Amino acid sequence: MIKGIIFDFDGTIIDTETAWFTAFSEAYEEHGVELTLEKYSTCIGTSLNSFNPYEYLITDLKLDIDRDKFRTDVQLRHSKLMELEEMRPGIQHYLDSAKDAGLRMGLASSSSMEWVGRYLDQLGISDYFECIRTSDHVKNVKPDPELYNQTLSYLNIAPEEAVAIEDSPNGAKAAAAAGMNCVIIPNAITSFLEFDDTSSKIECLSQLDFDQATSRSYFRN
Repeated sequence: MIKGIIFDFDGTIIDTETAWFTAFSEAYEEHGVELTLEKYSTCIGTSLNSFNPYEYLITDLKLDIDRDKFRTDVQLRHSKLMELEEMRPGIQHYLDSAKDAGLRMGLASSSSMEWVGRYLDQLGISDYFECIRTSDHVKNVKPDPELYNQTLSYLNIAPEEAVAIEDSPNGAKAAAAAGMNCVIIPNAITSFLEFDDTSSKIECLSQLDFDQATSRSYFRN
């Protein structure tokens, strides 16, 4: 039987990703630049090393922009958009079901602890997780498996005994590299991205019975 569930955060528990893409797209448009999903997707679920949307207009396109004002405006717009967001469908049910079933629960996110903690407290779900690992705890974020490896080690469960819940290709690659089963629930943005394995890809957790998702036989089908 599956002994634990490890959740991604951004885009999985609550859809922060669509709000970010919208905020950046609008900011780029103000400067006459189109931000394509193809370019933006390289920083979804991972660090900003490959593409930094805050810096690109300045460092790559050489536009004369106030760096601090640009960052502040984008973050304010994102915060405004996030006022409309709620926990994604099925997440609360899975949290409660896993707790009732006595499964170990962890969270592995490429974002910072400050960022993740803010929304977990806002949603009132911090206490569900025995272990939370973020960019503050590892050298390499997803698609590197380090976040998952650390969480598995803390929970004292083997990779094949755990299920990862992910929304992005980088997150799914990290779970696979850690040797885990993975349920993929893309959001409005990541649904357009290409995943290496779509065998367990669904629209949201509400479409997948909890008992089925926590059965090893589901991932052998």
